[in-house]
Amino acid sequence: MSPDMPSPATSPDLCQALIRCPSVTPQDGGSLALLESVLKGAGFTAERITFSEPGQPDIENLYARIGTAAPYLIFAGHTDVVPIGDRTQWRFDPFSGEITEGAIWGRGASDMKGAVAAFAMAASAYVAKHGVPKGSIGFLITGDEEGPAINGTVKLLDWATSKGEHFDHCIVGEPTNPDALGDMIKIGRRGSLNGTLSVYGKQGHVAYPHRAENPIPWLARFIEVLNGMPLDDGTPHFDASNLEIVNVDVGNPAWNVIPAEAKARFNIRFNDLWTPETLAEELQRRCGLLQAPLRFDLHFEPCNALAFVTMPDRFTELVAQAIETHTGRKPALSTTGGTSDARFIRAFCPVLEFGLVGATMHAVNEHVAVADVEMLTKIYESILEAYFG
Repeated sequence: MSPDMPSPATSPDLCQALIRCPSVTPQDGGSLALLESVLKGAGFTAERITFSEPGQPDIENLYARIGTAAPYLIFAGHTDVVPIGDRTQWRFDPFSGEITEGAIWGRGASDMKGAVAAFAMAASAYVAKHGVPKGSIGFLITGDEEGPAINGTVKLLDWATSKGEHFDHCIVGEPTNPDALGDMIKIGRRGSLNGTLSVYGKQGHVAYPHRAENPIPWLARFIEVLNGMPLDDGTPHFDASNLEIVNVDVGNPAWNVIPAEAKARFNIRFNDLWTPETLAEELQRRCGLLQAPLRFDLHFEPCNALAFVTMPDRFTELVAQAIETHTGRKPALSTTGGTSDARFIRAFCPVLEFGLVGATMHAVNEHVAVADVEMLTKIYESILEAYFG
């Protein structure tokens, strides 16, 4: 933040200022410097750390803390955003942070600069009212959540713990609410596993099929085997696991050639009954049942997205009560949706996710209601009041 720029006075102001930082992964656009300035102004110590990895872009991250004692409540999030898509389809410049019609417009408004702004202003307000907490408040903010997630939260967690930091609880500000603020707290996430099924035949002329071995009909049978039976029926905290075919490719532009190979790519969103290893074993078993005359291969990508659940406890109740007090809604406890950086944090402390409404996240004309950002700020401040009360 430049010296002549006034510090944002409210969470909508800060959300608008953050949106004006064009932080499409891996660019930061000044967003972390802005957030660092706000937090230091509230009394936090803050440090920006850049992590590197061969073949990956360098990523800047932010760690901030106030207090030295336990319990330590950490807020985690990201300031990087996905690309804007077709700029001509936006009502306003996607990095203008336009405020009109009761909403803040721009890339990252809901995912998740609005929540980052809300917690920063809630923490600032708490400290201004109470001073240093009887415990500690901190921030883990990355610029690599929407990207490969290599030089972001994973390394920031390791860096912090190597310095002796220990977290007691964490809130991630992902946009968890489907329709209205207060709908949902995420207490866990399904795992995500990517795989490729390849079937190998013999290339030949379509007029002489006896001289070739067409892999496509067999690929279709393999797909039926993979999808023909549910993986499971779900668990108390998770929906049933699902396998979805996302791409079929034979690499063949010709009409008169039987291809030599056919591939199908798939993704599995799996619950806590499975690990990537047990899923790989099960799919290999299912494909083996077909006893196909053609050679096939199952390849799985490295997986860092395991299923996890934070069992409901007093902290969950505290967060849910703050939400219900301000919104009048009792939030559902859910594990639905995609993955988030909570999958990394869960190894260090219990983690919940609660943020804004996600109806327009990643979409053209992404926006959030000003009133929701203000309400989320009050909810976060109430959580701090109860947590350190």
